[in-house]
Amino acid sequence: MTTISPPRLEKQSFTDPEKAWAHMAGIYHRNTRFIREHLSALAKGVVPEGRVRACYPQVEVRSTSFGKGESTLPYGYLHTPGIYRTTVTAPDLFRTYFQEQFTVILKNHGGTIDIGESDTPIPLHFAVAANERIDGDALNALNIPLRDLFDAPDLTNTDDEIANGTFVPPKGGPYPLSAFTAPRVDYSLFRLSHYTGTDAAHFQNFVIFTNYQFYIDEFCRVAKEHMRSGHAHYESFIEPGNVITDNALRGGGINGTAPVRSPQMPAYHLTAARGRGITMVNIGVGPSNAKTITDHIAVLRPHAWIMLGHCAGLRNSQELGDYVLAHAYVREDHVLDADLPVSVPIPALAEVQVALEQAVEEITQTEGLETKRIMRTGTVATFDNRNWELRDQVEITRQLSQSRAVALDMESATIAANGFRFRVPYGTLLCVSDKPLHGELKLPGMASDFYRTQVNRHLQIGLRAMEILRDQPAERLHSRKLRSFAETAFQ
Repeated sequence: MTTISPPRLEKQSFTDPEKAWAHMAGIYHRNTRFIREHLSALAKGVVPEGRVRACYPQVEVRSTSFGKGESTLPYGYLHTPGIYRTTVTAPDLFRTYFQEQFTVILKNHGGTIDIGESDTPIPLHFAVAANERIDGDALNALNIPLRDLFDAPDLTNTDDEIANGTFVPPKGGPYPLSAFTAPRVDYSLFRLSHYTGTDAAHFQNFVIFTNYQFYIDEFCRVAKEHMRSGHAHYESFIEPGNVITDNALRGGGINGTAPVRSPQMPAYHLTAARGRGITMVNIGVGPSNAKTITDHIAVLRPHAWIMLGHCAGLRNSQELGDYVLAHAYVREDHVLDADLPVSVPIPALAEVQVALEQAVEEITQTEGLETKRIMRTGTVATFDNRNWELRDQVEITRQLSQSRAVALDMESATIAANGFRFRVPYGTLLCVSDKPLHGELKLPGMASDFYRTQVNRHLQIGLRAMEILRDQPAERLHSRKLRSFAETAFQ
């Protein structure tokens, strides 16, 4: 078949980040519109005379020197003289992000930001908005496979080789400019809506994961109170179904309809200008969910994420309700073994650790030895077997003792490891809910009292820690410990 494409646009060079973004957005909107118009015509019975194809925009920059600018940011640096490229998508969603990346690169290296069209086709599935209505009955009646006429997602463009550090660029380049290709980003943007029940545009730069719904219930209560009282920083609160509660200072009001069924991993967003609010996601129980959701949120390039949930305390000196600040992880989750070898250490990040400890002291109004009485810093073991207690205890106890673990859960190491893999600052603050090695399990009445007294305080600590991180400059929060030898220039 012949290929039908819009006229190819010549590459243009820019020294103004805003103009570079605008040209990139123009290419993207023109090309996705081209695909949608042919799909709409097909639904009306107008079959295109060839294969419909339009490609993603492409960003290209060049470095002519090994020198580095004076920037203290761990990104925005072109590690080797040569050409750097990446395909890009969703320019409206990533407008602030792209402009910031362009600004840092231009400051560090000078030169230009070159914007043009790539050779990577935009799949039909990603050219159509998630909320756009398609006449499926009319298309099915034509009895023509859409893949005969349009490009479909190609898994060779959606892997994580760059992020995993296994991609080998051609000698002399082009080198990857971003950890994610445009199809990989599009894939995650569409999955986020499916899993969380909210549009990707609502996600904020500071993300809290939890494994219990009552943390979400408390987050909703706090967020709605912020909206009623006219909080000075947060603008709106968004729930699954994209139900939006506006801040009273912005007129208040609620818009949207809650979904009939709860999504698999519902997300809630306390929004602020430039994405500097807090998103909270109930990932449920287990490392598989933890990997799935962080795989997708990572493409949004958040500034930090933390795990806030319950754990089993492993030391007799711990009490129910004590906190555990993870500084190391035993990775028995196994879901990331193929992407990040277990031999790779997952370091604690000082900036996140300090923020969490400071938040504990502020919310509990303790300091020094008093804080140590209620919070233990140590190794957290993450297992993929929820019923690990039913296995031979000799082997498990020996492993936990040798690792010096003080707590056990099913998500924390996965979230930390994926943060390490995707260069997203991470941390873990857990609350001891039982002590199975010591036969101390929660009775029904005890459990209710425990949850009632501890959830609010634990959540407040998490929120306060995110606010502390939010107020830090980017060069302090984004650690060089997360950067590899030949790192991509985009954050």
